[in-house]
Amino acid sequence: MEDLKKLIEEAWDNRELLQEQRVVDAIGEVMAALDSGKLRCAEPDGNGGWKVNDWVKKGVILNFPIQKMSTIEVGPFEFHDKMPLKKGYAEAGVRVVPHAIARYGAYIAPDTILMPSYVNLGAFVDSGTMVDTWATVGSCAQIGKDVHLSGGVGIGGVLEPLQASPVIIEDGAFIGSRCIVVEGVRVGTEAVLGAGVVLTSSTTIIDVTGDVPVEHKGYVPSRSVVIPGSKPKDFPSGTYHVPCALIIGKRKESTDRKTSLNQALREHDVAV
Repeated sequence: MEDLKKLIEEAWDNRELLQEQRVVDAIGEVMAALDSGKLRCAEPDGNGGWKVNDWVKKGVILNFPIQKMSTIEVGPFEFHDKMPLKKGYAEAGVRVVPHAIARYGAYIAPDTILMPSYVNLGAFVDSGTMVDTWATVGSCAQIGKDVHLSGGVGIGGVLEPLQASPVIIEDGAFIGSRCIVVEGVRVGTEAVLGAGVVLTSSTTIIDVTGDVPVEHKGYVPSRSVVIPGSKPKDFPSGTYHVPCALIIGKRKESTDRKTSLNQALREHDVAV
């Protein structure tokens, strides 16, 4: 792997190397390893955080200029793109409902369900996860085990800047309908986002469960129950309300893990 990393780094600094077959093969190896889950654009660092493998993202970016446009026919449907579609779902143990689409270079683990949805290259979707109707998983996004991405959820992608963290949805999280999570936001284990929550790197996430509000940015703590909110902000022309997110409670330990996703919202009278 170190030899592969070295070759990718050399090609990144010198694009003329993209003409050499050994470099083309190395890039192909990166894409195949991403597709099979052997490589990840980001991964747990073992200390409760995450590390970005920027050299892997470089490999994904370098794959674009060496590919040629081609026509892909799927029954009566036709696509024209540089990247092939992912295949081998039956062998991988993945349920894919028409018209779900994943591009080659995205890893979809066994026991995952893809409703009509889209998963971009470099993404990692772990086992037991449901990607519901019209949900999108952007490039390099990391989705954990037993996650539910509800209908219309938008998980942002990121290839550049290279050091930028992708969106990370940790194990057991529930992302409600029409939520948007972008710009490297990390949603902690078993957190619950109510319908319509929008999280960017600059969104203020306020824990209002205590006597004093506690603010977070870029991270939703584990087991938090989150709903959309707003807060006043002063501008030259006056005071207006801007969007924020409110942590209104925690999922209860006593609630069965399989049912607590919806139950956590019902306990706080929040829409899915």
